[in-house]
Amino acid sequence: MFEENVRKALDNVRPSLQADGGDVELVGVSDDGIVSVKLTGACGGCPMAEMTLKMGIENYLKKEIPEITGVVGV
Repeated sequence: MFEENVRKALDNVRPSLQADGGDVELVGVSDDGIVSVKLTGACGGCPMAEMTLKMGIENYLKKEIPEITGVVGV
């Protein structure tokens, strides 16, 4: 259920990434609330990928799902 909520939240940020030629894949969610994602397409090699990950995706997911403690790229 928790992972499904993360998937739904990622679906909300996906259009912004796709508009720039990228995307995000959910790799997994740990028991301690760490979400692992993989940025793909243009986002995968973008110099701003870390900022997108932390300031965009992580902030949004934490707001939507308070149990999330962080987001890491793999």
